[in-house]
Amino acid sequence: MAHAGHGAVGRADEGGAPLAALRTGPAPRAGGAPGNAPRDPAPGGHEGRASGAESGRVREHHRGRAGLMRLLLVEDDNHVAAALSAVLARHGFQVTHARNGEEALRALLPGESDPFSVVLLDLGLPDQDGFEVCGRIRKLTSTPVIMVTARADVRSRIHGLNLGADDYVVKPYDPMELLARIHAVSRRTVPADGAADEHPEESTGPLLIGPVSIELSTRQVRVDGAVVSLTRKEFDLLALLAKRPGVVFRREQIISDVWRTSWEGTGRTLEVHVASLRSKLRMPALIETVRGVGYRLVAPAV
Repeated sequence: MAHAGHGAVGRADEGGAPLAALRTGPAPRAGGAPGNAPRDPAPGGHEGRASGAESGRVREHHRGRAGLMRLLLVEDDNHVAAALSAVLARHGFQVTHARNGEEALRALLPGESDPFSVVLLDLGLPDQDGFEVCGRIRKLTSTPVIMVTARADVRSRIHGLNLGADDYVVKPYDPMELLARIHAVSRRTVPADGAADEHPEESTGPLLIGPVSIELSTRQVRVDGAVVSLTRKEFDLLALLAKRPGVVFRREQIISDVWRTSWEGTGRTLEVHVASLRSKLRMPALIETVRGVGYRLVAPAV
C-alpha cells in the first residue's frame, strides 16, 4: 500500500468514497514483452469484465458544472472507476468513464464533445491492450495521456512513454499524487481549444473583463480606467483567473501556479489574496468561490 502525508490509498475520501477500491493486486512480473503484458488486476485479484448492457457506451459519472476541467477515465473495472471518479469530482473534475478502448477513442473523436484536458488510461482493457489505445489516441489528439497501471517494470514504462504517454503512474498509488501529476501535465499543455496562449504576456492587447483591464506586459490593472495598485502575487492570481474567465481553477492548481509550491499551508494565504483582490477592485462578485473546489473569475453582467 502506498503511504503519503495526505493519507494512503485505502482510507475513505472526504466525501465518503471507498478509496480501498483504488488498490490493486501485486504488479505483474517484469520481463515480458510490453505488447503481451497481462491485464491489470482489479481489486482482490479479479479482473474486471464489461457487461453486455454497459459495453459500447461511455458513461458520465459526474456531470460537472460549467467550466470544470473535463477528464476521460479509461478503466474497465466499475469499482475502481467509481471510487476514482468520486475523488476527482471532489477536486473539480468532470469525469467521463469509458470501459474499453473503442469507447475511449469514440469519445475523443473531434466534434463528439468539448475537448478533454487529460486522459487517464488503464492498460488492462478487455478489447485491446492499452499501449495500442495510446498509439491510436496520439493519432487523434494531443490531449495529455497518463497511463495508470499495475505494470511496474521499467520496460513497460519506457514503452508507454515512447508511444506518447505524458506520464506513467503505477498502482497502487496515493490519490493526491495522481492529482498532482494531472495538474503537472495540464500546466505543461496548451488547451486543445487554444484558449490559453503559451506566452500570454506577448499578446497584442489587455485582458478585458467587464470594466477590468489587465495589461500583462506592463502588469498594470485598471478598473473603469483608474489604475489599481496590486502586489506581485495579487496580480499573478488575477491574471491566472482572467486568462480563462468562467473556468474553475482548483486551489491546488492556483497554489502551484502562483506560489510555485504544493504546501497545504499556502491555502490560507490564497484566501487572504482573494479577499484583498475583491476589496481593491471593489468588485466582490468578480472572483467566485466554488465551494470545495477553488475559484473562478465571473464576468460582470452587461
